[in-house]
Amino acid sequence: VAKLICSDRLAVPSEEKVFECVISWVHSDMEQRQSHLAQLMEHVRLPLLSQEYLVQRVEEEPLLKANLQCKDFLIEALKYHLLKGEQKSLFKTPRTKPRQPRGLPKVLLVVGGQAPKAIRSVECYDFKEEKWYQVAELPTRRCRAGLSVLAGRVYAVGGFNGSLRVRTVDVYDGSADQWSACAGMEARRSTLGVAVLGNCIYAVGGFDGTTGLNSAEVYDPRTHEWRMISPMSVRRSSVGVGVVKGLLYAVGGYDGVSRQCLSSVECYNPEKDKWKSVAEMSATRSGAGVGVLDGILYAVGGHDGPLIRKSVEAYNPETNQWSPIADMSFCRRNAGVVTLNGQLYVVGGDDGTSNLASVEVYSPRTNTWTTLPQQMSIGRSYAG
Repeated sequence: VAKLICSDRLAVPSEEKVFECVISWVHSDMEQRQSHLAQLMEHVRLPLLSQEYLVQRVEEEPLLKANLQCKDFLIEALKYHLLKGEQKSLFKTPRTKPRQPRGLPKVLLVVGGQAPKAIRSVECYDFKEEKWYQVAELPTRRCRAGLSVLAGRVYAVGGFNGSLRVRTVDVYDGSADQWSACAGMEARRSTLGVAVLGNCIYAVGGFDGTTGLNSAEVYDPRTHEWRMISPMSVRRSSVGVGVVKGLLYAVGGYDGVSRQCLSSVECYNPEKDKWKSVAEMSATRSGAGVGVLDGILYAVGGHDGPLIRKSVEAYNPETNQWSPIADMSFCRRNAGVVTLNGQLYVVGGDDGTSNLASVEVYSPRTNTWTTLPQQMSIGRSYAG
C-alpha cells in the first residue's frame, strides 16, 4: 500500500481519496494494520487538502489523535496553509508536491471563443494522432475567457456569454470529459489575462461591460475562494499574462481611459503584493498572445487599432530587454498561446477580417514558424 500511495504518478480525483483509503484500509483490520498507520500517512499529501477538510475531518479522526507521528504530519499541513506567497513556495516536503499522473496523453484543448458569436464548442488536438476531436461542450457559451491548468484540471475563467460579461468559472476534468462549476470571481471580467503562480490562479485586468479594469484577483483551490490583490497602474483589457521565475507579467492591452493600445508591461510580485513597471515592448499590442518558454516571455501578434500584427517579440527578465524574433506567417490578434516540448503553439485568433482555424508553431532553436497540417473544425477568435 505504501509503495502505491507514495507514487507521484498515482491518478486520483483528489488527495482526500488517498486519506480516506488509508483510514479504511487500517479500519478493516485494526489489530494487524494500526501499527502501519504512520508509515502510510507519511505518503498522504495532507498539505494539498483544504484547510476546512483538515480541521473538520483529518484532525477529528480518532486513529490520528492516538498517534504522535501522524499529529506531526497534520501540524505540517496546517503550517503550510498559514504561509503566504514565496514562503509557501519555498516550504517543500514530499507531501507538498502535487501528484502528476502519467498515462493521460498530452493534448491541446481549445475552449469556446467567437465563431463569430460566443460558442460552447471545445476541441482537442491529439499530438500523437495529429487529429482534432470534439470533447464535452462548455455548460454555457463563453468567449474572451482566461484559461489555465491547475492540478490536471482546466479552468475557464470569466469572459462573455454573448450578452453579459461574467464572473463565473467552469472546470474541465479531462479524465471524465466533464465540466463543473467553481467559485466565481469578485468582478465580472472579459478579455482578461489568467495564469497559475504558486498553485493559485490569478485573473488580471479585463473589461466588465462598462469600463476597463486595473484590478486583479487570485483563486486559492484549497479554500475555494477568490480575493483581490493590488491593482495595476493602468487599466488593461485584452491583456496577455505570463509567469517567469515566480513573477507575473501583464503585457500590453487596451486602456479604456486614454483609449490607447499599450506597449507597457507590469510585473507582479506575490510576496510583496506589488506591481512594478518593466521595459516596454517595441510595439503597442492589444490582444497579444503571451507564452513562456525556457524563462523567456513571448508577446505574439495583437493589434494597434486597425493594424493587426504578425510580429513577435521576446522578453528576457534577466536583462529587462525585449528583442524581435521571426514574424508569424499570418497576422493574428486574440489568439491562444500554449507551450509544449520546447515549442510555442499559437491557436486561432482573427486577422481583422475573419476568425482563423490554423495553428502556428514556433521553434526557438531555429527561430522559425511552421503551421500544423490539421486545422480546427472552425475558425475561433478569443478562445481559451
